[in-house]
Amino acid sequence: MILWRSVVGKLWGTILLLVSFVLFVLTILMLEFIENYHVDEAERELTQLATKVSAIIESHEDQDLAMSISWELTDELTDILIIEDDTNYWKSPIKTDEIAHLDFKDIKNDPDLYKILENQKKVSKRTNLDSGEQYVNGEDEVLIVGVPYKVSDTKNGAVFISQSLLAVHDTTKHTTKFIILAAGIAIILTTIFAFFLSTRITYPLRKMREVAQELAKGKFDTKVPIMSNDEIGELGIAFNQMGKQLKFHINALRQEKEHLTNILSSMADGVITLNIDGTILVTNPPAERFLQAWYYEQEMKIELGKELPPEAQELFQRVVNTEKEQVIEIMIQGRSWVILMSPLYNQSHVRGAVAVLRDMTEERRLDKLRKDFIANVSHELRTPISMLQGYSEAIVDDIASTDDEKKEIAQVIHDESLRMGRLVNDLLDLARMEAGHISLNLEDISITEFIDKINRKFQGLAKDKKITLDADVSINKPDFLLDPDRIEQVLTNLIDNAIRHTSEDGTVKIEVEELDNGLTISVQDSGSGIPQEDLPFVFERFYKADKARTRGRAGTGLGLAIVKNIIEAHKGKIQVHSKIDEGTTFSFFLPLNMPTSE
Repeated sequence: MILWRSVVGKLWGTILLLVSFVLFVLTILMLEFIENYHVDEAERELTQLATKVSAIIESHEDQDLAMSISWELTDELTDILIIEDDTNYWKSPIKTDEIAHLDFKDIKNDPDLYKILENQKKVSKRTNLDSGEQYVNGEDEVLIVGVPYKVSDTKNGAVFISQSLLAVHDTTKHTTKFIILAAGIAIILTTIFAFFLSTRITYPLRKMREVAQELAKGKFDTKVPIMSNDEIGELGIAFNQMGKQLKFHINALRQEKEHLTNILSSMADGVITLNIDGTILVTNPPAERFLQAWYYEQEMKIELGKELPPEAQELFQRVVNTEKEQVIEIMIQGRSWVILMSPLYNQSHVRGAVAVLRDMTEERRLDKLRKDFIANVSHELRTPISMLQGYSEAIVDDIASTDDEKKEIAQVIHDESLRMGRLVNDLLDLARMEAGHISLNLEDISITEFIDKINRKFQGLAKDKKITLDADVSINKPDFLLDPDRIEQVLTNLIDNAIRHTSEDGTVKIEVEELDNGLTISVQDSGSGIPQEDLPFVFERFYKADKARTRGRAGTGLGLAIVKNIIEAHKGKIQVHSKIDEGTTFSFFLPLNMPTSE
């Protein structure tokens, strides 16, 4: 870190500059004061000396004696000039040649000094004897003091005393050196003190910065050490309390977020939260599956949060514009989705929308099955009812003239009533099975004997149609736990269908195979087969693939639905494979662990 960018450097620099400025101002003022003080003292002494000299001259009639006494009052840096008039003046003897000495011409050429002879007022002036120009600092600068005296009642003179200021300048130089030395020591001490003070003051601040960085990383247990009871210590206490509160609120927000995430994840319906610009903010797994299905359908790269289906985009725009709840149903990948979208508010303004997606495929399928069921039952019952009505009217109208005709009509009525009875019984059985009311009477039976019994049962029908019916049992365990009556019902339905839809010289084969975890039984025929598009629906109620299979006798269309329910009651699975003109294979699996009741 650069020192000048830190708080320590800034505080240290500020204190140092402030002290340096104060010392500089004090040095200038002190030097000016000392110099002025010495000059004022010299002026006062020279004025006193000039006054003494003027008194000596005025009090002595012997001028030579007076001047001799006056000359004794001088030193090497002091000159005395006594002026009576422009022609009569006397100057003290020169004691050294190292300085400039006062002369009459210096007074004559200086109006400020010469006017004392006219106005008889005391004068004082700092000047340079070489140039006669006034200046503040110089090696030849002198201080001249003039005092008037009476030569006679009508004539006045003046006593001028000059003193070199070299001693004052030397004193000022020495004083300046001492002051600069003292200032340097003061600056050094100030630097050390300022650095120590700034470091001590900023240490808690630096610790707060480190703690703040730790808090930014999520380490909310980090605390600032409290090293004093001043404002910085109180700031540290407040900082620690802030970290504690921040940890509490972050944990609360995290728990709330996890709670909301768990709710969204466990919802069966999809949820999408949208920003005001239509950007996806939040989704849950069902909503993601919805979007992935749409991306796949559009052959787009999956970029969750980028785009909605056009229908959903239009719905979002309507919600934002009208600020009302909107509903739409769309089809994606063969599944029906209902989207309920409501606006989200930020106080009084709409900030986005939330969409709830419900997969209505199963509901629509069940609704279609209900309608188809009603239509199929009506269709199945219409034919026997019409025949019963027609033949009963023939009896009532006495159309049958002979006993044989009456017996034939009565036989048709009897057959159709039996057909209606089978249909009603199958419907009741299927309803009980789908409601979960099926009961299994489990027994340990010999699979080989059971399959032989079924095989012998259908040999007569197979011979009548000139079809070969075989059974192949490959098992090691002789006995198996199942409901023989229900499984016989399953095999009866499958074998009967296989024989009815297999032409002459065809084959029907029953295969039993033992697996590690159960038993697989297959019924395979070489008949006309089932179209590929009909295979997913063969186990639905009343579904008949009459387009490709010609039935020898009427059926209710409920047999395979009953078969599927019986197998599922045994905790097993049934499947079908078929090819047109090559045959069909129904196979079902029965697990070893059979339920005792259902």
